[in-house]
Amino acid sequence: MRDISTNWQRGVFVTGTDTGIGKTLVSAILCRAWNATYWKPLQTGLADENGDTPTVRDLAGLDPSRVIPPAYAFQAPLAPLAAGDLENVTVNPGRLVLPQAQGPLVVEGAGGLMVPVREDMMIVDLIESLGLPVVLVTRSGLGTINHTLLSLEALRRRGISMTGVVPVGPLNSGNERDIARFGETQILFRVPWLDAITETSVSGLSRNVPLLDVLQQQISQ
Repeated sequence: MRDISTNWQRGVFVTGTDTGIGKTLVSAILCRAWNATYWKPLQTGLADENGDTPTVRDLAGLDPSRVIPPAYAFQAPLAPLAAGDLENVTVNPGRLVLPQAQGPLVVEGAGGLMVPVREDMMIVDLIESLGLPVVLVTRSGLGTINHTLLSLEALRRRGISMTGVVPVGPLNSGNERDIARFGETQILFRVPWLDAITETSVSGLSRNVPLLDVLQQQISQ
């Protein structure tokens, strides 16, 4: 496993086992908990919504100085490779480097690990190049064990460090137990179904997030 002492100080990369799984909500919770700076390097789907950056800014109550604009922002709700093709844009990896920021960074991916960014790059390649430890967002219910363990295996094959897993949805202690056991990881915190996702609810959930320096000590041991 690579030495992550420096990159722990830089922050974490939030990815998921699927799209629409709750990465943006978890990113907002982490930003609020750690007073972190948010960056989503690859944004798609702007034809249908305003994007995840303003959502996290508002939910986490971030100062504008704590928000970094995407390196690429595409209109179509597709993987970055496909969305870029529609706009005749090829993602330049040279623009996908960690930005300078005060305090920790929370970097949010697009979709899951195997989402294509360009012909020779997927999200997992981006994670590897940035060198940040990963927070993996999963569903809490049926099917999550398989998807979560496959994602954990793909990360470990690359030597990418894990902070742990965040289940989203109704409590399922059996699934959490098996993911922690067979995935050799930990459940960082849980996100229940919310009637309304607001700055207040994000603030409340942020109190369940372990401190970043505590996580660093756990993983470094």
